[in-house]
Amino acid sequence: MIITEEQAGKFKELTENAGEIVIITHHNPDGDAIGSSLGLYHVLKRMCDKVTVVLPNHLPEFLKWMPGVDGIKYYKDDNSGVGKILSDAGLVIMLDFNEPGRLGKMSECVNKIKSPVVLIDHHPGPEINAVLTVSVTAVSSTAELVYEVIEAAGLKKEIGFDSATCLFTGMLTDTVSFSVNCSRSRTFAIASELLEFKIEKDEINRLVFNTFSESRMRLLGHLLSQNMVIIPQYKSAYITLSMEEAKRYSFQTGDSEGFVNYPLYIKGIVFSAFIMERRDHIKLSFRSRGSFAVNKLMEDHFKGGGHLNAAGGEMYNTTMKDVVERLVSVLPLYSELCGI
Repeated sequence: MIITEEQAGKFKELTENAGEIVIITHHNPDGDAIGSSLGLYHVLKRMCDKVTVVLPNHLPEFLKWMPGVDGIKYYKDDNSGVGKILSDAGLVIMLDFNEPGRLGKMSECVNKIKSPVVLIDHHPGPEINAVLTVSVTAVSSTAELVYEVIEAAGLKKEIGFDSATCLFTGMLTDTVSFSVNCSRSRTFAIASELLEFKIEKDEINRLVFNTFSESRMRLLGHLLSQNMVIIPQYKSAYITLSMEEAKRYSFQTGDSEGFVNYPLYIKGIVFSAFIMERRDHIKLSFRSRGSFAVNKLMEDHFKGGGHLNAAGGEMYNTTMKDVVERLVSVLPLYSELCGI
């Protein structure tokens, strides 16, 4: 077991005696963030009087079908109300992030909480002060790790259809349909155990991957034909998306989900970057195959972090042009990782 007996006992003790529990995850939440948060929410709702999921901002359209989304509270909509929820909490559980900056503006009120904090996450190098930290980078997703915690704490009996649906969705999205970041045989065993709750696997897959808008598909076509740059000598590629292009194609939160993976479908490409211009920063997503450590590249040059094959970051007070130039200029430093 990757969860120690001490960690399992501490988690059970904290959740049983908390009173009001608040679950939070990161800014611009993805499928794993929402899946792990709502998956744990449904389990704890069977045990505790009051459990609330709080997000810094809204979730993408393709995840709004998930059971429990109607009860989520958003800091962006009601910062004072969310601040009160956090100040009244008996326990705060943080999922799928490990440093306060991932909360955006919500970090201001999170930093003021007096209640105990539990951190469950699969990213390396946790920087959050918690009474209980469960940090395991070997798992495919935080949703998978939440399942491990639930089982180790003797709470598997509290998993139902809704929680299993959410946890499976988290695993499905962070592994891109179990194609990346899932080398543990235990990952597939957990997916199989979740299927025993009669979840609708094919429908989940359809809702996550096959319900995008026409404008999103046309944006993808534009980016692949006009904005994808291949750097063959470094087995690398990048795609850019400007604010003007996002506006032209009616960009919605979540529309760029998975765009960074497309260059990796090209034979010989082992590193891919997606670089998107936002109002006050440049957002970066890196993906790789094999031993190319994109988390190191991100940490060294782009003020972000992540895993061996998946990383993200944000850069402020700069331009798209400068970020692209920096990326291209540092690739030679990583030529060994590219297999050159």
